[in-house]
Amino acid sequence: MATPVSAPAEEVLDPDLPICDAHHHLWDDTGHTGTPYPLDALLADTGSGHRVLRTVFVECHAHYLADGPVELRPVGEVRYVAAAAESSATLGGAEIAAIVGHADLTLGAAVGDVLDTLDDAGRGRFRGVRHTTAHDPSPMNNAATRSGLMGEATFRHGVDALGIRGRSFDAFCFHPQLDELAALACACEGTTIVANHLGVPIAGGPYRGRSEEVRSVWRTALRGVAGCPNVVVKLGGITRPLSGDRWDRRGVPASSEEIVAAWGDDIRFVIDTFGPARCMFESNFPVDASVVGYVALWNAFKKIAAPFTAAERVDLFHDTAARTYRLPTLN
Repeated sequence: MATPVSAPAEEVLDPDLPICDAHHHLWDDTGHTGTPYPLDALLADTGSGHRVLRTVFVECHAHYLADGPVELRPVGEVRYVAAAAESSATLGGAEIAAIVGHADLTLGAAVGDVLDTLDDAGRGRFRGVRHTTAHDPSPMNNAATRSGLMGEATFRHGVDALGIRGRSFDAFCFHPQLDELAALACACEGTTIVANHLGVPIAGGPYRGRSEEVRSVWRTALRGVAGCPNVVVKLGGITRPLSGDRWDRRGVPASSEEIVAAWGDDIRFVIDTFGPARCMFESNFPVDASVVGYVALWNAFKKIAAPFTAAERVDLFHDTAARTYRLPTLN
């Protein structure tokens, strides 16, 4: 994945609008992008002009413990991020206020001991778990080892264990799996479920050139997910528009206007379907940095959200994330 060397200069729009960046990663090694993304890189992005008050880290399988019980190795990542979060709180600017770690939810109710250990490692910032269930029958970059995880009884017991402890479940699945996500949400109604990346409408692989079909299936399924009041959704993960354009391969980053043109109608559909109080914008950095700069990305989101009221924009850019991850709200 080639990261653009430079981004078109854009003036920051609505610089006083408070933001909680609801989804980003950190790693000191090459991570998923081939280059490090440590705390100073995050702070450079969040400090580039938009008023980012706080952020939410989401697991990325980095800095795991090298030994010990397999189920406890993700503790290393949470411990690493907790230290970075404490540093961010002393440096000014955006603070990493919440941590979403990983735990193997197929452990069922027995995952409770792992969650307690993650909670200790998070030093007051651990808020939930992402166990990726993304899987497609076609040969793609499947993150889950098998399909159907969300329907398995032990997995659902693990999701229930999160709700019992007041923790959320971040769900990363592909758009053909959204009906499974809705069924999971109904079965685990005591747990807040966060649908990552707009429910991941797939534009590549066997879905290339089928944008209208994908959009129809995705929108229909999302309406079903929206019927589950315990589900909120993240607005982001925009590396591949449904047109199939590979912005990450062209060597020139997208402008905010290009993002709006490619994603505006679909993102506004999600907001209209779930309501602003159940939607939150995310940068998904540094992954989405392969296609757009931080300033241009949030400019695009602000343009997309322009039709909404001031109170609704506070929800979209800050308070929905704050409520979901138990952080201070503005309204």
